[in-house]
Amino acid sequence: MLGRSLLRTVAAVMLASVGVGAASAQEVNLYTTREPGLIRPLLDAFTKSTGIKVNTVLVAKGLAERVEAEGERSPADMLMTVDLGNLIELVDKGLAQPVQSKAAEAAIPAALRDPDGRWFALSMRARLVYADADLKDLTAITYDELADPKWKGKICIRSGQHPYNTALVAAYLARNGEAKTEEWLKGVKANLARKPGGGDREVARDIKAKLCELGIGNSYYIGLMRSGRGGPDQQSWGEAIKTPVPTFKGGGTHVNVSGAVIAKHAKNKDGAVKLLEYLVSDEAQGIYARGNFEYPVKPGAPLDPIIEKVGKVTPDATPLAEIAKNRKAASALIDKVGFDN
Repeated sequence: MLGRSLLRTVAAVMLASVGVGAASAQEVNLYTTREPGLIRPLLDAFTKSTGIKVNTVLVAKGLAERVEAEGERSPADMLMTVDLGNLIELVDKGLAQPVQSKAAEAAIPAALRDPDGRWFALSMRARLVYADADLKDLTAITYDELADPKWKGKICIRSGQHPYNTALVAAYLARNGEAKTEEWLKGVKANLARKPGGGDREVARDIKAKLCELGIGNSYYIGLMRSGRGGPDQQSWGEAIKTPVPTFKGGGTHVNVSGAVIAKHAKNKDGAVKLLEYLVSDEAQGIYARGNFEYPVKPGAPLDPIIEKVGKVTPDATPLAEIAKNRKAASALIDKVGFDN
């Protein structure tokens, strides 16, 4: 355990390296795990609309630890993450404060925000099935069917312990209980064509190479590949697959989210709330969709044309807060069945 004096020293050093001071009424300090360049169009549009400047600090790893060490002296007003796990960690460590915002509550479905107003989803990524485009008869599939023996030796996937997959298993666990989830994981493992590894785009690559016929990957990678942003090789991977939108049996599609909290010690809470409300406005949700190939959290907001062709996604109704509670148990089950071995 670090002593209090050492913690204060660490916090002081960190604060000196932040590059931002306490925000004025016309400035908001944002700590983000997302590359600031990816959200800069959103922040610039907010500044143009409100006159409030947004100072960004990239904290790629250890966001909660950093804010915790800074304590009351932290200049952060808003904390933004690109996945549910880090978002919930901020709440669990007491680093977020509750917010009441009629605008945010009206824009974000209840399952995609904390019932106590401590965190809010801003955009969604659906966990899709990638399938060989030559599988002409495959037009629909459930997550349950990934354990069907007919797919033995035909599935590629990244590590089961990657946060994207841990969240999917946690969602399955929340819906089906431990025994059925363990059985399902064993079935999916038995169907693997190779050891789990790589990323979602490598899953598409291996399907194109005929190493497997099915895989699991996030929806926004479809946009990144098919748009050509990743180069001609990745564009060919994206064009070699199709994406039947999977669902849970009797439910919807699993989504992960980017999201934000208002920092516990925010010096400009009002400005941070204005930024939060802007990020779920029609304008901002459209920028999210066009810039990052993500699904808006606000129903009816426009999609990027590439993602629109993927198909309609109806997020599963299981509250994200319930999924988050099952992440540790999901990780333990993944290890129990030796999924990554």
